[in-house]
Amino acid sequence: MKARLLATLATACMTLSAFAQDFSKVEIKTHNVSGDVYMLEGYGGNIGVLSTSKGLLLVDDQFQGLAEKIEHAMQSINDQPLKYVVNTHYHGDHTGSNGYFSHKAPIFAHVNVRERLANKKEPNKNELPVVTYDNGVNIYLDSEHIQLRHFPTGHTDGDTVVYFKQANVIHTGDLFFNGRFPYIDLKGGGNVKGYLKSVNTIISDYPADAVIIPGHGNITNIEGYKTFAAMLEYSIEHVETALAQGKSEEDILAMGIGEKYKDYSWAFISEERWLKTLIAGLGK
Repeated sequence: MKARLLATLATACMTLSAFAQDFSKVEIKTHNVSGDVYMLEGYGGNIGVLSTSKGLLLVDDQFQGLAEKIEHAMQSINDQPLKYVVNTHYHGDHTGSNGYFSHKAPIFAHVNVRERLANKKEPNKNELPVVTYDNGVNIYLDSEHIQLRHFPTGHTDGDTVVYFKQANVIHTGDLFFNGRFPYIDLKGGGNVKGYLKSVNTIISDYPADAVIIPGHGNITNIEGYKTFAAMLEYSIEHVETALAQGKSEEDILAMGIGEKYKDYSWAFISEERWLKTLIAGLGK
C-alpha cells in the first residue's frame, strides 16, 4: 500500500504543469563526464551539455520552470551561445524547457517526438522540434562529432541515443534508468521486449569503454548498463514464465520480483508498477 501511494504521488508530481510546480529550491548540479561533455542534474531527466569554443549543445531540458537555472548552469561551464538542442524523447521532464530554448537554438528530435508534442491537449508551437529525422542525423560542432540515432519501440516510439564520438560519451535518454526499474511508456509507443532489444543493441554497438549519461540515475559505463540489462532479462523471463503457467496479475504481484532486484524500486516506478508494466506488455 505504501509503495502504491508513493508511486501515485510521484506520478502526479511528474505530470503536473510546470506552472503548478515550485522549482525555487531545485539546484542544478554540474558534473564533468568526460572531456567537454557535462551532465546537469536537477529535477527530471539528466541533461547533457557539450561545451566548445564555438558554442554549446544541450541534450534534454527538464521542466519549463527550470529553464533559466539550466541556462545559468550552462553558462557557468562556458559562456558561449547555445547552438543546438536535442530531445531524446517527448516526455515533459526532458522537453519542458523547449519553449524557452527554442528562441536560442534549433531543436532536433525524432519525427515522432514532434508529432506527440504537437498533439498534446494544449500544444505550444514554440516547444516543437524544428529538425526531425527518421533513423538519425550527425551534428558537427567544433571538434566534436555528435551522432543521433533512433531506437524504435523502446521507452517510447521516438527514442534517440546521443553519442559524443570524440569524448566517447553516450546519453541514452530513458533507455537507461541506472539502478532503478524503468518507465516503459506503453501508451506512447514503448514496448517491453523492444526496450530490452534496444539496450542490448546499444551495449553491443558502442565502445566498451564508453561513459554513459543515463536518463535517470548516476553516471556510469557499459558494465553498469549490462547490470541493468540483466535486470531487464530476469524481469521479463520471471513474468513470462508466470504468465505461461496461467498465473493471474494478483498471483504475480503476490510473488513479487524476487530479492535480488527489490532495491530497484523507487518513488516513480515501484516494484508493483514495474510488474504491472511487464504483465501489460507481455500478456498481449
